[in-house]
Amino acid sequence: MRIVAVGAGAIGGFFGGRLLQAGRDVTFLVRPGRAAELARDGLVIKSPNGDVTLQNPPTVQADKLNEKFDVVLLSCKAFDLDDAIKSFAPAVGPQTAIIPLLNGMRHLDVLDTRFGKDRVLGGWCGIAATLNEHRHVVQLAPVFQSLSFGERDGAMSNRVRAIAENFAAGNIGSQASEKIVLEMWEKWVLLTTLASSTSLMRAAIGHILAAPGGRDFILGVRDECTAVAKAAGYAPGEAFLTRINSMLTTEGSPLTASMFRDIKAGAPVEADHIVGDMIARGDAAKVPVPKLRIAYTHLKAYENQRA
Repeated sequence: MRIVAVGAGAIGGFFGGRLLQAGRDVTFLVRPGRAAELARDGLVIKSPNGDVTLQNPPTVQADKLNEKFDVVLLSCKAFDLDDAIKSFAPAVGPQTAIIPLLNGMRHLDVLDTRFGKDRVLGGWCGIAATLNEHRHVVQLAPVFQSLSFGERDGAMSNRVRAIAENFAAGNIGSQASEKIVLEMWEKWVLLTTLASSTSLMRAAIGHILAAPGGRDFILGVRDECTAVAKAAGYAPGEAFLTRINSMLTTEGSPLTASMFRDIKAGAPVEADHIVGDMIARGDAAKVPVPKLRIAYTHLKAYENQRA
């Protein structure tokens, strides 16, 4: 099974690198600068679960991509999606399965329109990872890694089984799911709650909880997101809600969203894809989302200031 990982950053580099380490056929679609780094230093993964340096990992640049692959592992930011699609489109053939690991849901519509719904699986990943100053992939938490994928209609197809078997050797927490769209919605509920709360307040969960009204605000955002998901037909499960309630109400928690960290770094943010689209779906379902609107206004003001 031939896999092309779009990018070799924190997400694509980690999951693609672990699969390559396990002997799987992985090629990284990268820009010239990243290709030069990988050729010079190899793909370096620093992890509490074991470091590895993969010398001369297979790479290809967009203008040289002329082969079809069985799987496209897509892990770009939402604001880079259009450029990513242009770069990997030549790799998509009649039997190619695209596994998008973007947050939210709007990217599914974009990919469906470009490639056809039958080529686009559902997918999501969980990992705390970053690129350090040496451009090494650094995994920050040893037990937090997962990659789920599946047919969006819930079927356990032959291609999903084949991908699951291929990915298993990578020891990346991969699993085929028969409820992948629900899982994607659940992750979106959590991420939007975290991103809206920590970005708006410019503080970690523990600091917000310690502020007057902080707990009510966080849980109010959670409730708005949960209501939107329910209206869409994907009400989060009780086990999920119990788990995130613990995450969102732990006193002293240092937990923040990557969006908040991006704001601190002056980087672009996925305001429209994460928070804006949740609001749009709430409006369509006539679900009130006043707290999300406040957070979204803040994020758009940040984007205007940054521009």
